[in-house]
Amino acid sequence: MDITPLAARTAASPPARDNATDAATDAATDADAAALRAAEAFETSFLAEMLKESGVNQASSSFGGGAGEEAFSSFLTEQYAAKLAGRAELGLSQRIFEALKARGTGA
Repeated sequence: MDITPLAARTAASPPARDNATDAATDAATDADAAALRAAEAFETSFLAEMLKESGVNQASSSFGGGAGEEAFSSFLTEQYAAKLAGRAELGLSQRIFEALKARGTGA
């Protein structure tokens, strides 16, 4: 049985790129990504403050309380806010992102 080898494949060269256009596109993409991260961080901070004011993470007398619970309860509240921002579709971060993008600041 004689097996003939497959023809060698030549890698197609990528299309020519305009470095100035690519740099501008990359900068715009980076600016949008930075603005989106800032908007999401603001939304998380906003929700953390709202949760803190609502008393959602108040120490209960039956849990024990103490200095440790008081010291670290803010971290738990921040994690609640991060989860809430990630799961709930509040639209706050999107509106902030659009406002930042409209202003042209990028961050």
